[in-house]
Amino acid sequence: MSKDVWQIYAVRYAHHERMARENFMGGDPHDDSPMPLDYYVWGLISEDRIIVVDTGFDRPMAQKRKRTLLKPLSDGLRGIGIEPAAVKDVLITHMHYDHCGNHDLFPSARYHVQDREMKFATGRYMTHPVMRFPFDEEDVVAMVRRVFSGRVVFHDGDEEIAPGVSVHHVGGHTMGMQIVRVNTRRGIVVLASDSSHLYANMEREIPYPIAWNVGEVMEGYRRARVLATSRDHIIPGHDPMVMERYPASSAALEGWVARLD
Repeated sequence: MSKDVWQIYAVRYAHHERMARENFMGGDPHDDSPMPLDYYVWGLISEDRIIVVDTGFDRPMAQKRKRTLLKPLSDGLRGIGIEPAAVKDVLITHMHYDHCGNHDLFPSARYHVQDREMKFATGRYMTHPVMRFPFDEEDVVAMVRRVFSGRVVFHDGDEEIAPGVSVHHVGGHTMGMQIVRVNTRRGIVVLASDSSHLYANMEREIPYPIAWNVGEVMEGYRRARVLATSRDHIIPGHDPMVMERYPASSAALEGWVARLD
């Protein structure tokens, strides 16, 4: 493994039962087929560096949002050799509650966020309940505190984070939604996060119902396809099929941590 070739691990930490109609904009109200969501955080490991993508949520937030916490995120990360307290860089794809919680888990990390995401999460749009519903006040306040303690790195568009890892602004789901491009031994993998919750959102080109800008969601699908080696190299943010399509990183982590590279 070299400095610009990365291993990628998807750590599944929570689950939510729901119907297919809830996962597509304009979904058929008569479609009662189950289509659950899984919740992931991604660990990137190279020869000399570790990066974590998103920080998930903890048990109190799971209870508040009525989600099923399967295992503490810290356990999954430690299962692949990542000690959360030692992580130096966390990439936040966007600031919805399920992607930027666990505030005390990464005390040494710098948080990488798009300028537009902070503007979105702290600006006038949050005066509308329907817009602020996926955000949590304490998550946003925690990020502001990190700004004032010098622990936030702001990005404007596309930027390299480390050799072989870059962030790319796509917007759509939120104003500052960013996806992560990673060089691996099997090619370029794109962690789409919530630019596409499910494989089916991209494949059917029907967005998830929560969107800041629908046109940007659609363009985000196109951008992910351009950045990735193939469509099979794009990893959606919440699809249980990720655990089926990719092998477990070890027998002990079956159904919990998948190897994506």
